[in-house]
Amino acid sequence: MPSSSNFTGFPEQSVKFFRSLKRNNNREWFQKNKPVFEAQVMDPAKAFIVAMGEKLQSISPDIIAVPKTNRSIFRIYRDTRFSPDKSPYKTHLGIFFWEGTRSKMECPGFYFHLEPPNLMLGVGLYMFPRTMLEHYRSAVVHPEYGTELAEALKAIAKFPEYTLGGKHYKRVPAGFDSQHPNAELLLHNGLYAGSETSIPEEFYSEKLIDYCFQKYEPLVPLHRWLLRLSNQEFSRS
Repeated sequence: MPSSSNFTGFPEQSVKFFRSLKRNNNREWFQKNKPVFEAQVMDPAKAFIVAMGEKLQSISPDIIAVPKTNRSIFRIYRDTRFSPDKSPYKTHLGIFFWEGTRSKMECPGFYFHLEPPNLMLGVGLYMFPRTMLEHYRSAVVHPEYGTELAEALKAIAKFPEYTLGGKHYKRVPAGFDSQHPNAELLLHNGLYAGSETSIPEEFYSEKLIDYCFQKYEPLVPLHRWLLRLSNQEFSRS
């Protein structure tokens, strides 16, 4: 198991690997270059997860950071069963740190996404399960919980680098007031915010931990609101 002291940044070869994979997205090429993937992508990713997980504990004490595939590291293999694109591999590295009592993808968390030439960092919950969606809508229009969410998003809006995501529906759902101050949020089936930039210099050194933390920190109020939602801490009254 890597220790936080092992993380010294991602090597340049990790970026080169995904650039090459995008041009050679086939099993033959991947099998030939799998040792590069393991050494230049997976090993530093595991060290990053340990170090970043420890850092995130200062703002999310119960954060879950597990340096394994299908835990904090998303699989590189694509599910092509229902997709017209039969490319077998993802051309990005996805890492997730989550917090809550539900299964991983039903919890809010901190997301890291490397897809050369860009790095995307985000916080939130990508898609609400159906039972949580109803709870979310009730919380959005609640005089206390809805106000808390609006204030969290207003604070995030002060940072022009962040964008809000998760809007899905075109109409306010039946039974809700389309004139409510938070009506726009009723169009969401997920809620997250983040920024995407070109890969920073910090990516190649231990400074990446502080870089990511500084990007995540303004989004913590959103994370905490979603954590309360996920943990069913909002009263329905």
